Amino acid sequence: MSGADDGLVVDNIARSFNGQQAVDHVSFEVRPGELVALVGASGSGKTTTLRIVAGYEQADDGRVLFSGQDITRLGPSKRGFGMVFQHYALFPHMSVIDNVAFGLEARGVGRAERRRRASSALDRVGLGGKGERMVQQLSGGEQQRVALARAGVIEPRLLLLDEPLSNLDPTLRQSTRDELRTTLKESKAPALFVTHDQDDAFAIADRIVLLSRGRVLQTGSPEDLYDRPVTRDVAMFIGHATMIPARRNGEVASVTIADVTHAVSLSSSANVRDGAEGAIVLRPEAVEIARGESGDTWPVSVVGRRFAGAQFVYRVRLDDDLVLDVASRDRIEVGQAVGVRVTRPVPMVP
Repeated sequence: MSGADDGLVVDNIARSFNGQQAVDHVSFEVRPGELVALVGASGSGKTTTLRIVAGYEQADDGRVLFSGQDITRLGPSKRGFGMVFQHYALFPHMSVIDNVAFGLEARGVGRAERRRRASSALDRVGLGGKGERMVQQLSGGEQQRVALARAGVIEPRLLLLDEPLSNLDPTLRQSTRDELRTTLKESKAPALFVTHDQDDAFAIADRIVLLSRGRVLQTGSPEDLYDRPVTRDVAMFIGHATMIPARRNGEVASVTIADVTHAVSLSSSANVRDGAEGAIVLRPEAVEIARGESGDTWPVSVVGRRFAGAQFVYRVRLDDDLVLDVASRDRIEVGQAVGVRVTRPVPMVP
């Protein structure tokens, strides 16, 4: 890899357990001030990768570097990293401020100074004035911020977070995403966090490393992975997509559904050579319901409907094996025959 003078470099690391490859030669960087998410389904290797970066697991192969220094064999306490665990690992018998100050005490900082720094850290995460409370008196979101303050108060060179929002209810989770990104950015420290939830990654991360079965499928910004997937696996994991077989003909794809063929415009990210077969990546926002006959629509039947606030999301059947979700403000009855058309250029993958 090219290396990052002031950031993290994970270089070709591998780890196996009982003959099973958990991490299969993974490489990526976290640049200074950057937020990077390790994203993948259960068993993808993301948590093991994070633990190798933290020093809690040793890689069988590869290197971990920070600021140009090889730290692969350094213990966790010597790396200078802050860690926010999935279940926060707060001490229930301690007050909030003592929880935050714990890492400073372990580093020999005097009582007055560590309480001053812990109080300042609580202010930064919006918990000023709550330092003397016990952690059980706080909500899940507040406990998450205490864990973040405790990790940040030691002024870590890198922040590591393992599923930081997984214990929050959906409403609190949405509001906490923005708070977490703001807090991480204000800390100026680079951050690496693990999540299986792509919405969390989209809301927080500058870049995403998508893992599957221990391997990197694609690395890029959330927009890169959503709009420019390099494989079907990426397209299916990121966002909601339907894969439809197609053949590329220049800047369009020839798509046949139920014996009806139309040309669909391709985006500049089409990852299939001209004349080759692949699949177009059809997302709900690229399709609209059309009433009446038209030369660019496929006939469909509406087989399901759900209310989604400002619009309905309809499930339509194009043929026996192909159903598609389409968002529309129109009110259409289940069972009604309508048409669908593709309204914007779409990606294509092998």
